[in-house]
This record gives sequence, structure tokens and C-alpha cells, in this order.
Amino acid sequence: MDLAIQNFTKSKKVAIVGASRSGNKFGNSAAKELQERGYEVFYVHPEVAEIDGKTSYPNLEAVKDQVESVWVSVPAERGEAVLREAAAAGLTKVWLQQGGSSPELVQLGKELGLELVAGKCILMYAEPVRSFHKFHQVIWKVVG
Repeated sequence: MDLAIQNFTKSKKVAIVGASRSGNKFGNSAAKELQERGYEVFYVHPEVAEIDGKTSYPNLEAVKDQVESVWVSVPAERGEAVLREAAAAGLTKVWLQQGGSSPELVQLGKELGLELVAGKCILMYAEPVRSFHKFHQVIWKVVG
């Protein structure tokens, strides 16, 4: 397993960027799943004070002292701002969820000195891996 993935999954206090106020986005589902796996999640959303019954912080700067890493589930076109915000807050462990990455964002992450995981699904790596993610994990080990 990639060192950046190992380091990220060891950090148990995670800022969640990309959950919605409606609760209907993948970010909300992933955050709930991460909580079930023992992670403490801190929502970051600039427009709401609460998501899924938990406090939501307006930006990464506001939550930087409470988290060890940042999980991002936003479209790639919004990723640059999030990466820059994470770097400015001193948060270096960042995961760009599958579908929210691009070669340009990976390059920017390197330039900003981030320990970046890009284009992979967190639920395939955050232990304990279960359900169909466990099956996918086995397949990826076989086929790469």
C-alpha cells in the first residue's frame, strides 16, 4: 500500500470537505462510513453551521487544530481552492476522492508540499474494509 495512503488512514481525525447540507451526497455517506470505522469527522462547509447533526466549520483554518487530515469529495474544478486552503492551514495529508482529481491537481499538491492521495476511494482503504469494497480491494491487488 502506498505510504501516503497508510499515513492518511492512520490519522483518525478527518476534515470532510464535500458533504452537503441535504445529506444526499457521497461525502455524507462516506463520512458516516468513516465514523463507523472509528474515525472522528469534522465537516467543513462555508454555508451551513451543521451537517448530519454535527457542527460544520466554515473553512479548514477554523478546524485545523482539531484534525490530522483532509478528505475531499468535490468536483476537480473546485479542488485547487481546497488544496491551497489545506496548505495554508498547515494540513498536509489530503485525499482527493475518486472523481475529484486531475493531473493538474496532483501536480499542485506536489508543489504545495502535500502528502496527497488522488483518484482512489477512501472506503477501499479505511479499515475495516467491508462489503463490496473488500471485493474491489482483492480485485485491485490482483489486476493492479
